[in-house]
Amino acid sequence: MSGPVDRPVPEDSAPEQGAGEIQRATVSEGPNDSPYGVERHGMFGVAGSGDTSGFGGLVREPWTAPAAERPYGSYFDELMDNLIEVYPGVSQAVTKVVVDRGELTLHVRREDLVELMTTLRNDPSLRFELLSSVSGVDYIGSALRLHAVYHLTSMTYRRRMRVEVAVSVADPHVPSVTDIYPTADWQERETYDMFGIVFDGHPALTRILMPDDWAGHPQRKDYPLGGIPVQYKGATIPPPDERRAYK
Repeated sequence: MSGPVDRPVPEDSAPEQGAGEIQRATVSEGPNDSPYGVERHGMFGVAGSGDTSGFGGLVREPWTAPAAERPYGSYFDELMDNLIEVYPGVSQAVTKVVVDRGELTLHVRREDLVELMTTLRNDPSLRFELLSSVSGVDYIGSALRLHAVYHLTSMTYRRRMRVEVAVSVADPHVPSVTDIYPTADWQERETYDMFGIVFDGHPALTRILMPDDWAGHPQRKDYPLGGIPVQYKGATIPPPDERRAYK
């Protein structure tokens, strides 16, 4: 068996550094100009020690999908034309139209959500009969960091679209759409359980995964990892929240 092969080191490679010399990689704190979170430093946003990934100098700025301009492409123009025709208040209700990766997303004010969803379901030119999913997203660092996301499917026209509503942690209330889409029942409960978004008017908004007396919402980005020490081959591995902080 041959031994290890010595490979030449590129001239432009970074100099070797000891662990103590590696600049600490952290996630910046506090809101910034983006409505979609904070900029991240390092490969994984590690804090509390050197970034052993080797990407300690990497800075990832928060990305915001830009508002789309006409023509949107695909069936999106026809869909929006039909929606504008049957729902005159769409210019106020929809704060932004995003077309990204071949998918259409309408960012909607929460006070207009129920009326808009009713129109999308009932109008013959739209017919989004199926709400296939309600989920949540936490863009930590932004003012309206909690997003409720609704995935709609038109069985009649074989079309898909997404509706998104943003709220703050201080006022995480969104009207329930269970009266329009009964499938939203347990999905809104799960989103409430994991993200703390309160769906007003839900028939039984209780936790569905965590115990009823559980404190906090596990899928929020600032939720502590927790855990217990683990014995492994004579060594004690601390729980995640006592190790590095990945965010």
